[in-house]
Amino acid sequence: MFETVALVGATGAVGRIMRQLLEERDFPAKTFRFLASARSAGSTLTFKGQEYTVEELTKSAFAGVDLVLASTPDDTAAEYLPSAVEVGATVIDESGYWRMKDGVALVIPEVNPEDAINAKGIIASPNCSTTQMVMALKPLHDAAKVTRVIVSTYQATSGAGVQGTADLLEGSRAHLDGKVHSYKAFKKPIAFNAIPQIGSEKEQGYTSEEMKMVYETRKILGDENIQVCPTCVRIPVSNCHSESITVETAKPVSPEEARELFSNFPGITVVDDLKEGLYPLPNECDGRDEVFIGRIRRDISNPDGITFWCVSDNLRKGAATNAVQIAELLAAHRFQKV
Repeated sequence: MFETVALVGATGAVGRIMRQLLEERDFPAKTFRFLASARSAGSTLTFKGQEYTVEELTKSAFAGVDLVLASTPDDTAAEYLPSAVEVGATVIDESGYWRMKDGVALVIPEVNPEDAINAKGIIASPNCSTTQMVMALKPLHDAAKVTRVIVSTYQATSGAGVQGTADLLEGSRAHLDGKVHSYKAFKKPIAFNAIPQIGSEKEQGYTSEEMKMVYETRKILGDENIQVCPTCVRIPVSNCHSESITVETAKPVSPEEARELFSNFPGITVVDDLKEGLYPLPNECDGRDEVFIGRIRRDISNPDGITFWCVSDNLRKGAATNAVQIAELLAAHRFQKV
């Protein structure tokens, strides 16, 4: 059991879900503290039937804390989280800042739990689009060695924060009413549209979101030879990211074998019956913690390829749930050592 757990970003969209999960799953800790920006400090929230005052995030706020779960912007994570490590706390961070840093474990508990157990200081949780894809890749990689991945994402507006979803709803109303909406989260209208850019431009015409999927996949799976060709697209769906994934493996995997591998992997649910119109849909996966896979079929252009459709709640398994699962993994390891 941890003595004191601090949740940083407790009032944000992901922080609220983490708070809910910690309560629902009865996370083992004696004391909980909730930290946020100066704007939210002083407000109150209810957790496990008790009322807590939200504290301001400062560098000195981590005194006496032994576990930190953080969901903040990158610059905030860079500025404040080292102070938690300095006082001996383990940090599970949702931001993108620490993921590719040397010596920082990048963890999906179902995929590489040993990296979390052996980590010191900061443990990073991957990008949401990476998390669901790597969950699907892991059983294929273990069975037949993944060599190449072609992925197109269809990402929900909630991935751009509360303002992203507000832009979708308010922009849709404005469009239907023949009015103009001033978008804040997106540079292009998202209502009744698809935007083939998420993040800033990086090397060779790829975006930052796309390159995260390349580098994070290799780091989590521990294989620098895996080739990933991503295209990330924002679509007018409020929550849950969808991905069309084609995987090439060192030896062929049949659709039947892939279906069995997926079905037996923890955290994956297969919904796959094209004749009956059964496959994962964002509005049916919302609020769920699993990664859903369907449309499993052979890549007819490549005898060593398999292709499928993958959907997951980006605020839960793509963010909050993964962080809490890492914390539970650490807590279980602590218990075993006692």
